[in-house]
Amino acid sequence: MQNLLHNLNDEQLAAVTLPAQSALILAGAGSGKTRVLTTRIAWLIQTGQVSPSGILAVTFTNKAAKEMTTRLSAMLPINTRGMWIGTFHGLCNRLLRTHHRDAALPQTFQILDSQDQLSAIKRLLKANNVDDEKFPPKDVMYFINGAKDQGLRADKIDPYNADERKKVELYQMYDDQCQREGVVDFAELLLRTYELLSRNQPLRQHYQQRFQHILVDEFQDTNDLQYKWLKLLAGHGEQGGGALFAVGDDDQSIYAFRGANVGNMSAFEREFHVKNLIKLEQNYRSHGHILDAANVLIANNSKRLGKNLRTDAGHGEPVRVYEASSDLAEAQWIIEETKNLIADGASRSEIAVLYRSNAQSRVIEHALFSAGIPYHVYGGLRYFQRAEVKHAIAYLQLMDNPHNDSAFLRVVNFPTRGIGLRSIEALQAAADQHRVSLYAAVPYVMGKAGSSLGGFVKLIEGARFETQQMALPELVRVVLEASGLLAHYQTEKEGADRIENLEQMVSAATQFVAEEGFGQGAPAHLGPRSQEQSGLPVVNEDGLEILDADAPLATVMSPLSAFLSHASLEAGDNQATAGQEAVQMMTVHSAKGLEFNNVFITGLEEGLFPHESSSREDGGVEEERRLMYVAITRARQRLYMCFAQTRMLHGQTRYNMKSRFFDELPEESLKWLSPKVQSHWFANKKTPWDDVVPLAGSDNAIAQKIAHKSAGAGWRIGESVAHGKFGEGVIVNIEGSGTNARAQINFGSSGMKVLDLSIAKLERI
Repeated sequence: MQNLLHNLNDEQLAAVTLPAQSALILAGAGSGKTRVLTTRIAWLIQTGQVSPSGILAVTFTNKAAKEMTTRLSAMLPINTRGMWIGTFHGLCNRLLRTHHRDAALPQTFQILDSQDQLSAIKRLLKANNVDDEKFPPKDVMYFINGAKDQGLRADKIDPYNADERKKVELYQMYDDQCQREGVVDFAELLLRTYELLSRNQPLRQHYQQRFQHILVDEFQDTNDLQYKWLKLLAGHGEQGGGALFAVGDDDQSIYAFRGANVGNMSAFEREFHVKNLIKLEQNYRSHGHILDAANVLIANNSKRLGKNLRTDAGHGEPVRVYEASSDLAEAQWIIEETKNLIADGASRSEIAVLYRSNAQSRVIEHALFSAGIPYHVYGGLRYFQRAEVKHAIAYLQLMDNPHNDSAFLRVVNFPTRGIGLRSIEALQAAADQHRVSLYAAVPYVMGKAGSSLGGFVKLIEGARFETQQMALPELVRVVLEASGLLAHYQTEKEGADRIENLEQMVSAATQFVAEEGFGQGAPAHLGPRSQEQSGLPVVNEDGLEILDADAPLATVMSPLSAFLSHASLEAGDNQATAGQEAVQMMTVHSAKGLEFNNVFITGLEEGLFPHESSSREDGGVEEERRLMYVAITRARQRLYMCFAQTRMLHGQTRYNMKSRFFDELPEESLKWLSPKVQSHWFANKKTPWDDVVPLAGSDNAIAQKIAHKSAGAGWRIGESVAHGKFGEGVIVNIEGSGTNARAQINFGSSGMKVLDLSIAKLERI
């Protein structure tokens, strides 16, 4: 017991050894929350308060779940394979596989990742002659997922106008299509599980009694439905419920655009009558100046639960700030500082360049490439999202569930086999007429089209027959050959990488079989074992049969079905993973959960960071400030911040003001590496958004500025102007002359803008 607890600080120890009551742990960045979670589980098991099967631990990434099980295995001599530790989606997948009949799903249901879901919606719109310009597929997808994240089916939505009424109709049609094909999307996994447990009281009570200890990581990232799901399993408001141990940091809630509700932390504290609120404020990552910057910045947010990070590592070096004349100069400065770091012995993999928008990366990438510095950009496609891999997965999906129309359409003519658009239209018409899947409709298509389509069906059926006794890795290898994918990419000029990716699938299948407990020689098509064979207990209550989903996937799914689910869930895991010996480049959102010795935060300009959209959204600036807090706390030793007076974005040159966040940082923690005064609107510490400039002809405020004349192409300070995009405004500052003249203009509701007077089409009012 002492070995288990001896490395914990006082706050961590208090959290780990809390009594069996609901608790909220405010875990600051770098405060050891993963250690607290895993040690809490180990302590509960070692002290006999719960068996391994009585633990439910929920994470937000597969990486975090694997880290937790690895640490637990090192702490205790237990088999973690059957424990319920995973992501929301992974755990819901596991439960739905076991109770698929009650959930009205085929046991071989397949999971649509976001790419597949978008393809399915495009197909739905086309089949129903819906104008995809008026109803863009992505907008429809966001609408459907947003509704599901709130726990709403189509019949529960009250549309407020004709457009939303159409989206509700499409939502219902999409649900019907998915049910017909035996597929579910990510949001459906959670909603279907929530509905199952809500309506099936014996099943719900079974799991409530079993999971007496529910632990949740990154609680601030939960959406409304995830919180409801947790309350349901914890038995909130019901007798015999378990304890919910929530770990999170409201200051790092940065996923509102994905539905995350930071208010869930306060709601949990209130609704569960939380008596145990512990703050983990000891930071083991960053030096003092970095933490001071983070603490002072985030203190500007309201409605925080409140904490203050501290460290024993000393103040360290001040935060370096650089003002560049342009984005090109900013990139060049990053290169020079990176070279200095490497010369001082820094590993390239411990240097990270963070940016608010992916559009910023191009200039920095070019500079790194020109300087011969290896770099790695996150935000590209993950392995299971690559086109060639998706093609291979589609063939495997058809072997497991031939009624998946998305998989069918992806590969029916890839590699090409003479099946054109007219053949597909004839097949779609037959499927609609007989109300069956595309695969099942093939016999109804006559002529040459029917013959070509029949050949594709024979290919799938032949592969299924040939591989019915093969182990999963061998099956994958055969399908790659039989499908013609390997032969197709061998003919491409740059197909070597694609072939390598396809062959990597065999290795991925081998590793998966070993990790999930499938026998190395177990046939991939072998269906799930019976209850008696698997040892799963049966609970009879009120005449209902309840299976316990305690066993590993190997007892409830075939190796092929399990591997396909794994591929879909991995494709949806969007956290970056550091490690390559190269400079790491990523958005701040992708950097959450990572840490580096040296971090550059770039593009700290108004309209970019904070993003211009934040001023139009309720709580938007506070969300941006939390994002900045996350960026700052990624750094261990050195933190660099930079911004540019001009930046080329989306084909246009922007003239920028420095981010308001600089005025919220402690000056004593900053070291300016360039003169702060390089232009009139950077000269004042007071920022333009703090100074309300009256519109034309209002009072003395403008009159006082008129004295500052400028040779700005005939324009003068205080002059009222009109712009085609921004509307009416007033010139509050002018810099430069001739073709280099620029004006800072307050456009009222459109905000402060800096325009090049030789380009901008301004009219005097």
